[in-house]
Amino acid sequence: MKKFLIAISALTVLGGAAAVPAQATPQEDLKQFRAFFFQKFPGVKLQDYGNGIYALDAARRFEWEEMEEFPAYEDGVETGQKLFMKYGLAKCFKNGGIGIKQNFPYFDKKSGKVRTLEQDINACVVKNGHKKLKWKKGAMPAIGAYMAYTSRGKKQNVVIPNNKAALATYQRGKTNFYAKRGQLNFACADCHVYNAGMMARGNLLSPALGQTSHFPVWRRKWAKGKGGTAGFGTLQRRYGGCNKQVRAKPLKAQSAEYTALEYFHTFMSNGIKLNGPAVRQ
Repeated sequence: MKKFLIAISALTVLGGAAAVPAQATPQEDLKQFRAFFFQKFPGVKLQDYGNGIYALDAARRFEWEEMEEFPAYEDGVETGQKLFMKYGLAKCFKNGGIGIKQNFPYFDKKSGKVRTLEQDINACVVKNGHKKLKWKKGAMPAIGAYMAYTSRGKKQNVVIPNNKAALATYQRGKTNFYAKRGQLNFACADCHVYNAGMMARGNLLSPALGQTSHFPVWRRKWAKGKGGTAGFGTLQRRYGGCNKQVRAKPLKAQSAEYTALEYFHTFMSNGIKLNGPAVRQ
């Protein structure tokens, strides 16, 4: 961890200028966000950003494509499908829960709040008389992985309606994305915007554009448990891990803060096709 902190601190010093997170409409933010990455990585097409670091490094891409021949998450997707059926989730979602992940998170007019896929899954699980699932790992991301798999090829389509509450949540997420935190005084943008494509210890920092397209993800460091759900993690599990790496106290999964961050973060990848679940470093 110490080596990682030293490396990433050095990268911050090297980071160049990027788009200033001024007050703007979501559509203006999206246009500016994309333009920054297109300038930073000329030649990388929009859809390639859905492949994360594998859009930037040819050697890593080759290894990743080899892994995709017999993906480590394959059994987990089957487990997720069984759990999806076990908890009777089809009757709680449009289209029986098939091919809909691209529309999450969304602003729910009835409650006046943003809803994530995990929140709607747990609401259905409880409604059907089962015990609430854990948010970050286990059955939850396995179910999410199955739903993501049925949505592959669908373009992310998060809507920010012209609604005071929706816009406030979006702005809260945007502020979180660019806000410094922890003992290292880092923001999400420090690693994944300003220094995307650079090395931190042995890791290549992925661009924020396209990051949400492949969640839930399967990571080897998470694959310590038993059963088909091992290795999977939600996007908000990753938020918590990032916070720990910059020595900030992680927030609770599905908290208002992380949900707002996910709303902004996912909107910034609108138009990029889903390809989850995916193997990531």
